[in-house]
Amino acid sequence: MGQQKKTYDPADDLPAYVSEPEMLYAVRKNSVTTEYLSRLKDISGLKDETLSTSLNLSIKTFRNYKLTLSTMKPHLQEHVLALISLYKHGISVFGNQKQFNEWLTKSNHFFDNDQPINFFTTISGIRYVDDRLTAIEYGDNV
Repeated sequence: MGQQKKTYDPADDLPAYVSEPEMLYAVRKNSVTTEYLSRLKDISGLKDETLSTSLNLSIKTFRNYKLTLSTMKPHLQEHVLALISLYKHGISVFGNQKQFNEWLTKSNHFFDNDQPINFFTTISGIRYVDDRLTAIEYGDNV
């Protein structure tokens, strides 16, 4: 008999930085369901259109996932958890969701004059945004 996966609670279990080992563990050992799309929407305050683009999903697929409770494919689980973790870190650095979202949507020299939010489509882009947040914590003018 296989071991039953427990439900993962990013509010309690996920670190406030994007950690590859934590994401790998969460995806392999826990049941990360479509419920976390709603949690991501709550913590980010972003519109469905923006989140679906960030997750490389059509808006229709994104909304269908939100309506049915099921386990997502591993790459989508990792992507959702990485964004939740990034938001935890960003809110910690900026003090609130609004200020973090303002920073994410402004052109930035460190992002080749693009908006940091446009880097959400890949895990490496999310890690890069997270690295910039860490730099801010240590006094960089990012």
